[in-house]
Amino acid sequence: MESQENKPTDSCSDTESIGSSKRVGFSGPLTGPSVAYKRTNSYSSSTRSTMRIKDDDQYVEITLDVRDDTVSVQNIRGGDSETAMLASRLETKRPTLGSQLSFKLKQVSQELRRMTSSKSFNRIDRTKSGASRALNGLRFMTKSVGSEAWSEIENRFDKLAINGELPKSLFARCIGMNESSEFAGELFDALARRRGISSNSITKGELREFWEQIIDESFDARLQIFFDMVDKNADGRITEKEVKEIIALSASANKLSKIQDEAEEYAALIMEELDPDNLGYIELYNLEMLLLQAPNQATAPNRVTDSRVLSQLLSQKLVPTKEYNPIKRTYRSLRYFVEDNWKRIWVFSLWLAICAGLFAWKFIQYRHRAVFHVMGYCVTTAKGAAETLKFNMAIILLPVCRNTITWLRSKTKLGSVVPFDDNVNFHKVIAVGIAIGVLLHAGAHLTCDFPKLLHATDAEYEPMKPFFGEVRPNNYWWFVKGTEGWTGVVMVVLMIIAFTLAQPWFRRNRLNLPKIIKRLTGFNAFWYSHHLFVIVYVLFIIHGYYLYLSKKWYKKTTWMYLAVPVLLYACERLIRAFRSGYKTVRISKVAVYPGNVLALQMSKPHGFKYTSGQYIFVNCSAISPFQWHPFSITSAPGDDYLSIHIRTVGDWTSQLKTIFSKVCQPPSVNQSGLLRADIGQSSNKIRLPRLLIDGPYGAPAQDYKQYDVLLLVGLGIGATPLISIVKDVLNNIKEQKDIENGVADKQAKPFVTKRAYFYWVTREQGSFEWFRGVMDEVAENDRDRVIELHNYCTSVYEEGDARSALITMLQDLNHAKNGVDIVSGTRVKTHFARPNWRNVLKHVAVNHPDQRVGVFYCGAQGLVGELRRLSQDFSRKTTTKFDFHKENF
Repeated sequence: MESQENKPTDSCSDTESIGSSKRVGFSGPLTGPSVAYKRTNSYSSSTRSTMRIKDDDQYVEITLDVRDDTVSVQNIRGGDSETAMLASRLETKRPTLGSQLSFKLKQVSQELRRMTSSKSFNRIDRTKSGASRALNGLRFMTKSVGSEAWSEIENRFDKLAINGELPKSLFARCIGMNESSEFAGELFDALARRRGISSNSITKGELREFWEQIIDESFDARLQIFFDMVDKNADGRITEKEVKEIIALSASANKLSKIQDEAEEYAALIMEELDPDNLGYIELYNLEMLLLQAPNQATAPNRVTDSRVLSQLLSQKLVPTKEYNPIKRTYRSLRYFVEDNWKRIWVFSLWLAICAGLFAWKFIQYRHRAVFHVMGYCVTTAKGAAETLKFNMAIILLPVCRNTITWLRSKTKLGSVVPFDDNVNFHKVIAVGIAIGVLLHAGAHLTCDFPKLLHATDAEYEPMKPFFGEVRPNNYWWFVKGTEGWTGVVMVVLMIIAFTLAQPWFRRNRLNLPKIIKRLTGFNAFWYSHHLFVIVYVLFIIHGYYLYLSKKWYKKTTWMYLAVPVLLYACERLIRAFRSGYKTVRISKVAVYPGNVLALQMSKPHGFKYTSGQYIFVNCSAISPFQWHPFSITSAPGDDYLSIHIRTVGDWTSQLKTIFSKVCQPPSVNQSGLLRADIGQSSNKIRLPRLLIDGPYGAPAQDYKQYDVLLLVGLGIGATPLISIVKDVLNNIKEQKDIENGVADKQAKPFVTKRAYFYWVTREQGSFEWFRGVMDEVAENDRDRVIELHNYCTSVYEEGDARSALITMLQDLNHAKNGVDIVSGTRVKTHFARPNWRNVLKHVAVNHPDQRVGVFYCGAQGLVGELRRLSQDFSRKTTTKFDFHKENF
């Protein structure tokens, strides 16, 4: 590139006065030092500059006329419309003329150099599918913004501005990038450099220019901004050091600490790919090529396998249709509700009918007794509620008889009509029924029965003497001090304690309580308070024996209600105690992973059989000999070991992690985790705490064998039961290969599952280490793509956001070159942000028409409603039927 004046000069500048004007000559590269201008009050300044861009004997010549504080384009020779657009940027009326003209010349020369130098390369075809999708990316504002957005920013400017200018430190807050202040700071610097602004504050007009460029829909404009962010010295070239800095910045904005630590290595990878000639820099067209030609990873499997025609038809079917007739709308809603909840409806209805029948029976019975004439409907209400209490206190034990439920779920067909998945919910419903019964029974006695008896006349009290004695009670203390009274009061107090501490906000420590009170809450408090039920049942039997109005033993029916359920539950606990006594396991591996997760691999007890999706109870006597905590099994039935992954969220799990961390050491190069201990391979004898296990117990996820197609959705640590299913499917794939190769015998029972989709959504990059081995094993052995793995990292900004653009480019480049994903460290490429669940189910529905799909979800409660609604919606409007199952944990 060279620049010439209208009159040729030497390599330095000449100045001559012509009348009232001053003509300045300039020669040399426009990317060199800024040109100095002298200005006096007695003269007006005029400068005419011409710059030429030479490439293969082709010139682009631009002539500028500089007068006072204005710059205008006089003539353009050669070039095209893009050249004219670039030249128009030189026109300015800014007061700091010298520095601005130099900056504008420098900027346009860089643009023209890029245009001319890239002619020697093949232009990228932006009509290709991958490129066209990439063109929609690199957005600095991912949400659609309109004219009203500037009004909001203008209001923020007015609030944040200091002396009419916005400081750089408040730029992120002003444009709505609060979560990425460091990234916004670099964006500020890039936009300021482009305009020659050297101060750390901008006016409202400059902010408006910044904003208009940020929301510019042109891909070239967005690419240029991104390039300028990397090109900090504005020389039109990006060095390896600048690439490293922007990688570290992007990794920090997306909370990817491992990529931030390895920024130097990844910078070298990009330079190796884009700078094959070892020039030491890359230019704008290199960055464009990397972005547009890289394989687009988001939802790629969907686009490959989905039929466009079927997908469009499916979308049309799923468009909501409004029913204007209220009767038809109500009928349809009711029909859908019954179809989706008929198992729950008949069980709940049966329970409600039994409670109502028992209440009515006792109510009518006491309506015809002599006591009714003294106490009235108060006694009938109290006795009716007491009968329902007997029934509910008996059946509330059944949903927590885990061995029985596991046997019924696994060995019988009752699961087709009984909702075993809702055992805990049914337990809670019965608890509410007990609370209502206690309220009616105690309330009727204390506020109605006893006052009426105390104020009864002698004639009215005469029939009551066989029940309350010859002398009429004269105060409340008479009722309270009796066996019937104090047992009832103690039971109510213990029930209130257990019921209160079982609430989620106490059990999970969600309330911000004082430290002294907070120590009395949490899972430990829930566990111990719930075991007060032993005292409650003893008092309940005593209370039911010493009745005021029933003296014959066969009319004291409390023990009759409780006999079978209490005996069944007692047998359950005896079986658990006996079984756990000889199921002491030997720990073989311990690993502490990021995200406060402890992984334990242990020996499998002799005769221990389980199904993927089930869970076990774990006891550590070093912490407490009484506490048993449930954890999903993450190993597969075919593995020769047993493994669990425990997230430390409470007192017991925190103590367990602390105990096992003491025997661990930092991992070797090829191992994952923060700390590890391979006891089986260690020559030193390591002393470990004694662990007992009890189980396995049934869970909703174990029903996966009923479906040909599985959709497994796990959030965070909720992936644990689903990983076991993935491993079981993988083991079946291996067995099929062995059978085909003649290594193994034919399976006695064919494996039902033919396809599995696994979606794991987690917030932290380190979480992928938990199951990295499983992911790599699936990628290596599943050649027929039976298992489709989708990892999502929600800390990374969604595809198309400029903050994650470089991470996406780097991910595609590293995966294509080394076959490893930079986010998860596995062979499975990671998606960014959260999945579009409607598109996920649509993908499955298109691939599997006329089939039943088992949807198994384990994770936070917030997603349950959406997945259940989508499963129901797709089941009604497509030929694919989705059965939704939620894991209770």
